[in-house]
Amino acid sequence: MRTTIILVSLSIALGCGKSSLPKKDERLLWAFEMGNGVISSPFNMGDGVISSPAIGSDGTVYVGGDNKLYALNGKSGVKLWEFVTGDDVHSSPAIGSDGTVYVGSVDKKLYAINGKTGVKLWEFEPGSDVYSSPAIGPDGTVYVGSWDKKLYALNGKSGVKLWEFKAGNAVHSPAIGSDGTVYVGSTDSKLYAINPKSGQKLWEFKTGDWVSSSPAIGSDGTVYVGSGDKKLYAINGKSGVKLWEFEPGNYVTSPAIGSDGTVYVGSFDGKLYAINPKSGVKLWEFATGTQVQSSPAIGSDGTVYVGSYDKKLYAINGKSGVKLWEFIAGGPVHSSPAIGSDGTVYVGSYDNKLYAIKTDSKDLAKSPWPMRGQNPQHTGRAPAK
Repeated sequence: MRTTIILVSLSIALGCGKSSLPKKDERLLWAFEMGNGVISSPFNMGDGVISSPAIGSDGTVYVGGDNKLYALNGKSGVKLWEFVTGDDVHSSPAIGSDGTVYVGSVDKKLYAINGKTGVKLWEFEPGSDVYSSPAIGPDGTVYVGSWDKKLYALNGKSGVKLWEFKAGNAVHSPAIGSDGTVYVGSTDSKLYAINPKSGQKLWEFKTGDWVSSSPAIGSDGTVYVGSGDKKLYAINGKSGVKLWEFEPGNYVTSPAIGSDGTVYVGSFDGKLYAINPKSGVKLWEFATGTQVQSSPAIGSDGTVYVGSYDKKLYAINGKSGVKLWEFIAGGPVHSSPAIGSDGTVYVGSYDNKLYAIKTDSKDLAKSPWPMRGQNPQHTGRAPAK
């Protein structure tokens, strides 16, 4: 495997192999090359399924690639360390308040890793692959799903299992409400609400197909989640009652929420949609060149960033749906972008690279759920009220 750092200030891009950099873009700050395509999905496609980046409080960027978790300097793209697992890292990492990085692997393990040194603190082994991205509760409890049909609650310090909840099929990436309720989808076509202390089911909502979308949670507790039945649902977080549904042309990705409550979601039909959070009525749609499997992220200025399989990352005006600019990568952009505290967007591509891209945003939007995982640390937790 080769790693290549490309800085904007260089006049010559260094690198070799079959992957080539796109034409130089003035927004490109650096690119880091790893062994397999950098994507974020619960399914293995092409070069391998890896993760969307998480950003530590000190600006360190953590991302999965091939069978490794990488820690990169967010300013330069220089590798700080790498941690080797036993198989591909599909899971997007989550970062605890003490800097511990939690990430799953197809080697059937969840790892807790010291964010500074890359040293393993503990590992937990469920009964099958861990494609799920973990979520972290306010007390440090780590919630993670597995293809063994279970959601696990683990002590974040020791890795000791606190409880497990069994669904009807593979369990995907959870999200945590402001009251601590854990929401998680399953390939059994259901979204579950689970008591965070006991692991007891509070309610379930059945869709028409598998639910691999990670939920987004609004300021009023509404849960927004996509399904393989080609619908986005708005569900009352307390009761599990459907408020509305929106049906684009194909499967929808994990949604994000703007500062005014607008719900943004991509679809395999190649479009990004903006939806009224109260009525479910479409406000606008933006067409890319092909399917959108990336989840959007929203900057402090309201700009919506989303990737497409047409090899582009788009910056879109969140109010009008008008394209502001685009960045061309060397392969499909399946990875969900993350936004740093200075507005830098980090996103992966099928060309084996993680890109750092300069934007006009100054930070992440101050909204209930501005990106996949809710925040740059990917804790998957709604802010406390």
